Amino acid sequence: MDQKTALVVSAHSADFVWRAGGAIASHVQQGWKVRVICLSYGERGESAKLWRKPAMTLEAVKAARQEEAQRAADILGAEVEFWDIGDYPMRVSDEILFRLVDTYRELQPEFVLSHSVKDPYNFDHPLAMHVAQEARIIAQAEGHNPGQKIVGAPPVYAFEPHQTEQCGWEPNTFLDITDVWETKRKAIECMQGQEHLWNYYTRVALQRGVQAKRNIGITAKRNIEYAEGFMKLTPTVVDTL
Repeated sequence: MDQKTALVVSAHSADFVWRAGGAIASHVQQGWKVRVICLSYGERGESAKLWRKPAMTLEAVKAARQEEAQRAADILGAEVEFWDIGDYPMRVSDEILFRLVDTYRELQPEFVLSHSVKDPYNFDHPLAMHVAQEARIIAQAEGHNPGQKIVGAPPVYAFEPHQTEQCGWEPNTFLDITDVWETKRKAIECMQGQEHLWNYYTRVALQRGVQAKRNIGITAKRNIEYAEGFMKLTPTVVDTL
């Protein structure tokens, strides 16, 4: 039986930890292979604590961010690749787009996770989702590199942005991460450059846990304490409702 796979497209090297660490750990625990693509390290815009250190350099910040993210990915059990395309501003070349297309075709993911489609506070985030969706469509095209195995239509989910209301993000899917919460928290604590977010995303997980429990019914015996919310962007096709 082939191993199931999933793809996470992260704008910066910490995003996948805060927003999808539970989903990654949960699926890895079930035997899936999860690959994370970090388009950038977040070296300019998301490393303020590192830049406050004396004599800090861009390369030193990148190295620190990579080390943190690699340790977090190892804890979660994910494969991680660092593409180092830069941030603030992030720009995606055709070379990077087609590299992501190749990733889709090689990995054949069952689902894709990336950022909200809108984020007025961070333009790198929706750009990452845009390239994730564009690469998915190209990877479905028979005429792109004929002879390669095309992908089907893996569902696309937007993980939670930092300020949901301003991003037009509404969770329509909740994933119970109670069993892997301690793993996610350990991964979160690898991100030393953004320690101010540790407790914030713990509170988010607790809040989504309450909402997930509510949406399976308060009489359900299943205990959900921690959850992650996602906004599914692609339709669900079913035989029954």
